Amino acid sequence: MPAEGLHRPAWAEISRSALAHNIATIRSVVGDARICAVVKANGYGHGAQLVAPALLEAGADLLAVAIVDEGIELRDLGITAPILLLAEIPANTLRVAMEHDLTLTVGSLAGARAVADVARELGGTYRVHLKVDTGMYRQGVDPADALEAAEILRTPHLNLEGLYTHFPVADGESDDDRSFTKGQMAAFRDVVAQLASAGVTPPLVHLANSAGALGHAESAASLVRPGLALYGYTPAGWLRDELAARGLHLRPALSLRAHVVASRIVAAGERPSYGRRRRLARDSRIVTVPFGYADGYPRRLFDAGAVVLIGGAPCGLAGSVTMDQLLVDVGDREVSVGDDVVLLGSDGVTSVTADDWAAWASTITWEILCGISARVPRVLVD
Repeated sequence: MPAEGLHRPAWAEISRSALAHNIATIRSVVGDARICAVVKANGYGHGAQLVAPALLEAGADLLAVAIVDEGIELRDLGITAPILLLAEIPANTLRVAMEHDLTLTVGSLAGARAVADVARELGGTYRVHLKVDTGMYRQGVDPADALEAAEILRTPHLNLEGLYTHFPVADGESDDDRSFTKGQMAAFRDVVAQLASAGVTPPLVHLANSAGALGHAESAASLVRPGLALYGYTPAGWLRDELAARGLHLRPALSLRAHVVASRIVAAGERPSYGRRRRLARDSRIVTVPFGYADGYPRRLFDAGAVVLIGGAPCGLAGSVTMDQLLVDVGDREVSVGDDVVLLGSDGVTSVTADDWAAWASTITWEILCGISARVPRVLVD
């Protein structure tokens, strides 16, 4: 496992109150639907060991992860809440997943048979959710095979607890995207009705990811699976506007902070950092910040004109992002070693968000958050 930089003045702060606020905001939108907090990919880069307990304390009903090892990590932490695996896993990992009381996803007829076989071998009863593919084309049984899969899972050793699907474009604002999402909901309702007519009525029926929960109220069903929204971001600007129209908002839970480790005056015309790519227009104070692309600060941000906040003021980069450090041009400001730097977050009335980084880097907010390196220590605050 990569070492955390515990002896380095750069860290991530995770706001417990922001996580609680976001859970409450989602709850106000989805009503009585249960909330399955998605904490895969190290809690979207926030630190699963920190955010999973905090989200449960804030009112999440269960958790979801992508891989078995993520679930085991949470069980080793002492978490006893249900943990849903969001993908069908290979047959040779079923036993360890069941032994750690992880709720399985079945997304194929072969997967259903494998789960039933291992459950019979182990004895006991294990929770399973059946995933139906309504247009994502990633995992899930064809709607025409859903009843057959459910019948395979109808054994004394399995509890078919859930039935679900996944939206690829619920964040889309176009007529085509909205129509596609509505079509998915209709196809899924047909599957629910078909199973019900055969006496199969899983108590947890779920379609909605963050975009579905915030933008398509009819998709809430009995459970929702928010991911990005938990951490303070909407998947699209129109969803943020929808919340604002209801007097609601989300709060980013993560901030990245560091201290200046070097400060010097550099003459006009000099070209700092690797590649010597940009001349200084004037004599400037250049400060070194101990955070680089190995920590999750994309190199593309230099060309895009990214800023960090020092003393509440936005300051641009003076040269290419390096593996471990940034060079920042603070102009004629008096900035000293030990002064605070905000890379993500707020300083006074000024903020830099993961949405900003994503725009600068021509990527998506999810990738920015998940790209924060394991060597950046996370600290739970407030």
